[in-house]
Amino acid sequence: MSCQLLPLRSSRAATGTSETIASYGHRCHRSPVDYRQRYKTYSAGEQTISASHTKVMAEDLPGVLILDIGGTHGVLENLAVLLKKHFHLITMKEFLENKKEMSKKIQSVFVFECRPTIDRELLESLPNLKVIGNSGVGVDHLDLKMISNFGVKVTNTPHAVADPTADMAMALMLASARRLVEGCQIAVSPDTKYFAVDWLGVEVTRATLGIIGMGSIGYKVAQRARAFNMKILYHNRNRRRKEEEEAVGAHYCEKMEDLLQQSDFVMLVVNLTPETHKLIGKKELGLMKPTATLINISRGAVIDQDALVEALQKKIIRAAALDVTHPEPLPRDHPLLRLNNIIITPHIGTATVQAIRMMAEEAIANMLAVLNGQPIPSEVFPK
Repeated sequence: MSCQLLPLRSSRAATGTSETIASYGHRCHRSPVDYRQRYKTYSAGEQTISASHTKVMAEDLPGVLILDIGGTHGVLENLAVLLKKHFHLITMKEFLENKKEMSKKIQSVFVFECRPTIDRELLESLPNLKVIGNSGVGVDHLDLKMISNFGVKVTNTPHAVADPTADMAMALMLASARRLVEGCQIAVSPDTKYFAVDWLGVEVTRATLGIIGMGSIGYKVAQRARAFNMKILYHNRNRRRKEEEEAVGAHYCEKMEDLLQQSDFVMLVVNLTPETHKLIGKKELGLMKPTATLINISRGAVIDQDALVEALQKKIIRAAALDVTHPEPLPRDHPLLRLNNIIITPHIGTATVQAIRMMAEEAIANMLAVLNGQPIPSEVFPK
């Protein structure tokens, strides 16, 4: 085995406005700064905006553009209340109906669930825009280089997403291993007359977990996996410090191929970049054990889905569990939806009451830092 082992320690004016708004509201195909220490933003698991960020006078709040409030695609109403404490909220409809006036007021855009769409036309319409605050860590739906060329900063919320996403990763792994969805269907089916004795899953405890992408989320997955006495392998662009590896009993694999060949569960926790697009294809799936499970909590396009369909149909791998697909949702006739050895959830890695609020608070802190000329907790730079 070539993985290195370490000892395990215990749209336009008023006419046609609704159509244009829709164009800004598509669904996306879904850090070095110590945020907690610098801004003292978190305390006892609860996040509050730093006192230094509340100096903006109430009668002169900066404008923030959002797609809408409530409805199918708008910002959740409780988050809108939070935003209103620090910003003058301007919806896309209000902006499009009165561009001349509203464009002067908008200094920031709050991107929620990848909406509104940030394109060149919008950026050219906002001469005073200074920052785009993305609620969530993934920014593959934002053209960072283009936005930077307009002198606009982009921020994300890595600290708020790590724990809930890691929890989701473990939930998918356990549900797939123990065939939880299938089991629930059998238990509630009106056709079930007895439970088959040969209906079996596999164990997570003491199995080998291969984590591809050992950032903050990947590391938290490793922390949780250690409680299951799992053997943890990981592949990352940069190797973690020895003490970090030892803390979770993780073994570094310089080559992803080595990790794929040895893992019972392969977990994808990478950002979507040109380098990671279809990172897992036919070749990589062929390297995995026929008893292995592929789990994706990153972005759907990290996997070649056609290759995955084939691998699941031909039992090249045992199963897959996906919180993300490309696109989202999949077309209703997509072959992945007809397989019984796959679990697909609707991109809910951060869909908790606590996480959604924490992401909004973190995004607000980022935007206010930019507007107030203060150090930015979580800025994202173009590569």
